[in-house]
Amino acid sequence: MKKLIALSAIVTFLYSCNSGDRGELVGAEGRKWHPEKPYGMTLIPGGSFIMGKSDDDFVAVNDAPTKTVTVRSFYMDETEITNSEYRQFVNWVRDSTVRLRLAIIADEFGLTPGDGGTGEFAFVDQEDEDMTPWEQYNYDNYYGMGEDFYAGRKINRDIDLIWETSEYPDEYYAEVMDTMYIPAEEAYNGQRTIDVNKLKFQYTYLDIQEAARSKNQSRKDFIKKEEVMIYPDTTVWIKDFNYSYNEPMHNDYFWHEAYGEYPVVGVNWKQAKAFCAWRTLYKNAYQKSRDRNYVNSFRLPSEAEWEYAARGGLESATYPWGGPYAKNDRGCFMANFKPLRGDYAADQALYTVEADSYEPNDFNLYNMAGNVSEWVASSYDPAAYEYTSTMNPNVNDDNNERKVVRGGSWKDIAYFLQVSTRDYEYADSARSYIGFRTVQDYMGTDVTLNDQYGDAR
Repeated sequence: MKKLIALSAIVTFLYSCNSGDRGELVGAEGRKWHPEKPYGMTLIPGGSFIMGKSDDDFVAVNDAPTKTVTVRSFYMDETEITNSEYRQFVNWVRDSTVRLRLAIIADEFGLTPGDGGTGEFAFVDQEDEDMTPWEQYNYDNYYGMGEDFYAGRKINRDIDLIWETSEYPDEYYAEVMDTMYIPAEEAYNGQRTIDVNKLKFQYTYLDIQEAARSKNQSRKDFIKKEEVMIYPDTTVWIKDFNYSYNEPMHNDYFWHEAYGEYPVVGVNWKQAKAFCAWRTLYKNAYQKSRDRNYVNSFRLPSEAEWEYAARGGLESATYPWGGPYAKNDRGCFMANFKPLRGDYAADQALYTVEADSYEPNDFNLYNMAGNVSEWVASSYDPAAYEYTSTMNPNVNDDNNERKVVRGGSWKDIAYFLQVSTRDYEYADSARSYIGFRTVQDYMGTDVTLNDQYGDAR
């Protein structure tokens, strides 16, 4: 009788497992994927194009011979990353740094939310009853085991930070805030500002390229950790121009709302990469809170992706709008650059302009020529076109600090605005004329330029 009951149980179990699919191979259950166009981005449909200079390179650099290459579909920011957008990153790092320091001091003095004041900013796992079994397991087995004693612990983002000194709740709070500002002896005119050297962003990533080519090594050997000071170098407005008065740009350009929609500058290649990592983290934190699929990482475009997008579907054109002229049929300049041998005002702009100024190209991308040059992910090698793949070509050598910049800027002549012109700067250098925009891989392969956007999502 017991055997019969056991057999019945097994049959019932097997039947219940197969009842939905009738024993057919229907695939594992999962959430239905709905493509979502990232905010502020446009879809660049994959396709092939002739990369490089179709005309004679009259400056004789000869680093961009023509080559037919193919790139996959991706999303790209319609404009350069603006001061306002980059300030969101800076403010997030600033607030996170303050919250972490408050949580640490609360932990050191045994303060809890019940104590009020600084105790309200204690780590979320400070009280055992508020922890899930998984969080309790991690707390017991992993927290405090690494180089960073507090790595992995959750800070409290639900309580608003207090910035007015007259409203600080206790001395612990005042002590933490005091460490965030420049020393009192460095302040002037009664203004004591945040010490931007304290604003550091840490992130990790898996070096897939290196991991794929290596054998018999642990996965952890390819996990790279970066720590980057993320505040833009505002002194570039002075350092880039000797014997020139640009103090107003140094003082106001990044933080003042008047320049909120202008492209951020003074950001080096490593800071641009850190911004991409933060944007991915920030978006996926929201996705997780809504129980949605994670999105692909935001990143800098490869050199081929940038040129393909800049051309806007026009084959062998000189500029994003076609060419070969930098003026339209009404005699107006089509971009923000240095025309007429140095007449900066001829194009109706002295420095940068709003990121959505001038007409977009046929992919709806603004200022792919002029305004600011843009960092891309690729390292600069004059011979790169000779040996790169024809499918999604990219050269990114960690040992090569020369990183490609594209598109020309407000201080460049028309030659650097050409979609095929290559230029470079060192990865740790920041300039008043270099910014960036980001891309994100498209999920799937069914969108190509031949579709004429029929399947674009």
